[in-house]
Amino acid sequence: MKLGINIGYSGSRLDLPIDLIRYAESLGYDSVWTAEAYGSDAVTPLAYIAALTSRIRLGTAVMQIPARTPAMTAMTMSTLDALSGGRVMVGLGLSGPQVVEGWHGVPYGKPAVRMREYVQILRKIWAREEPVTFDGEEYQLPYRGPGATGLGKPLKSILHGRQLPIYLATMGPVNIRTTAELADGWLPIWFSPRRMPMFRPHLEEGFRRAGNGKSWKDFDIAAGCTVAIGDDVGALLAAQKPFLALYIGGMGAREKNFHNEMAVKYGYGDAAKRVQELYLAGRKREAEEAVPDELADEMSLVGPVARIRERFRDWEDAGVTTLLVQSRDPEALKLMAELTGASRGAAV
Repeated sequence: MKLGINIGYSGSRLDLPIDLIRYAESLGYDSVWTAEAYGSDAVTPLAYIAALTSRIRLGTAVMQIPARTPAMTAMTMSTLDALSGGRVMVGLGLSGPQVVEGWHGVPYGKPAVRMREYVQILRKIWAREEPVTFDGEEYQLPYRGPGATGLGKPLKSILHGRQLPIYLATMGPVNIRTTAELADGWLPIWFSPRRMPMFRPHLEEGFRRAGNGKSWKDFDIAAGCTVAIGDDVGALLAAQKPFLALYIGGMGAREKNFHNEMAVKYGYGDAAKRVQELYLAGRKREAEEAVPDELADEMSLVGPVARIRERFRDWEDAGVTTLLVQSRDPEALKLMAELTGASRGAAV
């Protein structure tokens, strides 16, 4: 199993722990991942990190698909890949209608179609076999819709790059199948190793649809996991609840919240409904308290070292190939390097 450090973002204040990232690199961590919502973007921090590191790979978890045209994503990430010495991984996600239409000002459209077409266009751009044309439902190259001049010209990238690895952050069955079919890796949201049987059939169907013999050996499951060392398990779980309450309760409309739906699929339907009701009513503290300990616990590794060591086996058994550690504690990073054997190959 490889290790990544998931630094995400820090609310309204960009907090980039470069010393921690360098420490993770010295421990043998394979990758560092950044995120975006409606504040800081995911790419600029990676450029800064690239300049201050030498080996660790650079991933976006995730770039919002509706925020950029496929060509802009291809250009941006190929540029960063060239400047960093070939260390870039492109993590993409659809976001939700509140952000897509409310923040980026574009229609939510057909998200499953958009994701498929987006990946197909990226592959064509990076292949550089011919000027890129595409006639899809969500994307046209050249554009021929309302307001078009008719002067659009098929173009081929002048940058000689490579086919960058693509990771997709997906939750529903259709998009999980598409991920396994088209992408190099999966960024599962709210991953619980106990739930892998729920996802396995969709992933295997995606491999079959790829039609090229693709299988588990060709695919990276890069799952995020909060890691926290301490004796008070209850307090460590409580520390995760504000974030869970935000997503289950408020990251989406009452009638369309993918994160709430995932909690329901995991068997926490009553709690998910209660968390959402409280959060949308402005009772955020009560919403946090309504998040079940069991839900936070099955998606994390917290507690004494012996407990973390024992529960880590579940993540290995589930087939996770890259564990994205969510922690800013150097001791937690060190522990995971020891458990996975990453530190044995590190250049300290």
